[in-house]
Amino acid sequence: MSEHEDGKEDIRNPDVVTKYKKAGELVNETITHIMSLCKPEAKIVDICDAGDKFIEAAVGKVYNKGKIEKGLGFPTCISVNNVVGHFSPLSADESKLADGDMIKIDLGIHIDGYIAVGAHTFVLGEGPTTGRKADVIAAAHNALECALRLCKPGNKNDDVTEVIKQVAEEFKVNPLLGVLSHNMERYVIDGDKCIIGRADQENKVETITFEPNEVYALDIVMSTGDGKPKEVDERTTVYKRVVDETYSLKMKASRYVLSEVTKRFPTFPFSIRAMDEKKVRFGIVECASHNLVTPYPVLYEKPDDFVAHLKATVLVTANGTAKVSGLTIDPASFTSELSVTDPKLVALLATSAGKKKKKNNKKKKKPAAAAAE
Repeated sequence: MSEHEDGKEDIRNPDVVTKYKKAGELVNETITHIMSLCKPEAKIVDICDAGDKFIEAAVGKVYNKGKIEKGLGFPTCISVNNVVGHFSPLSADESKLADGDMIKIDLGIHIDGYIAVGAHTFVLGEGPTTGRKADVIAAAHNALECALRLCKPGNKNDDVTEVIKQVAEEFKVNPLLGVLSHNMERYVIDGDKCIIGRADQENKVETITFEPNEVYALDIVMSTGDGKPKEVDERTTVYKRVVDETYSLKMKASRYVLSEVTKRFPTFPFSIRAMDEKKVRFGIVECASHNLVTPYPVLYEKPDDFVAHLKATVLVTANGTAKVSGLTIDPASFTSELSVTDPKLVALLATSAGKKKKKNNKKKKKPAAAAAE
């Protein structure tokens, strides 16, 4: 780990901001690259592998002076149609893409422990997207834009949850249950502060107020279904080490897994495909059963439903909010018969989502004086 000269590990430090921005830039470049690989009949596992390798190559070109850790902050996942997320299959998986698939790309990159994440949704094929696919993409797009504008000092997480619900109603879709947007810190992808995408009696979070110098992963997931996904037979392949848990494992394969995870993925989520798959498939079960690793399950809506996923990394400052990762959906790429009509939402979307520009109080010099200088 590198040491910051002023001792600050948050975005009060310009060096930290630069690392977040560079990680965010690489996230967007990787998502763009992965989109170019998505073609009919392409195997999903091959694209996930290519995404991870692109990340490793990209981070290898930056911050090469001194010992700075950098690499995958979240493994490449490609989830299609009614698959909610976290689909990063094993090598033997034969799942392929098809024309018309709604594709969700999800990944993360860290530089010196400062992580940027991003998720993007698009439909494979020519021409603008229409019908229910367009509705759910439009809902995710507008909900994220509203959330960006509310994620600033003084506002509350409840405000964001409510606006996500309102946007979903405009497009006759549902926010997904269980989706949380966490604050992030150095080497922490899922901080204690969070925004819930859909609240009910069983799914609630503590009310918090956004403060300056915080970083959030804004995570928006919309569904044309009821938004209550289920885990089916699909094998979980993405996990994260629970750093404060210990246990004396019995199986040799389990000890191998824990050793590899501790050495290579001590903090951030990883795909078991990155290790010896035969050993991991046996060992990961014991590790998970004793809470040494946390699974990211593959969830599904009903077969005829479509799920759209957008995610962005935002830096919250006293002067506004800066989005550093997450591609913006092009409104021309979809045509929905529905739209945002609520006056409050329309007014919110009309405001700026970025930082306020500093006023330049210096008076312009007269041409003659400038020439004399």
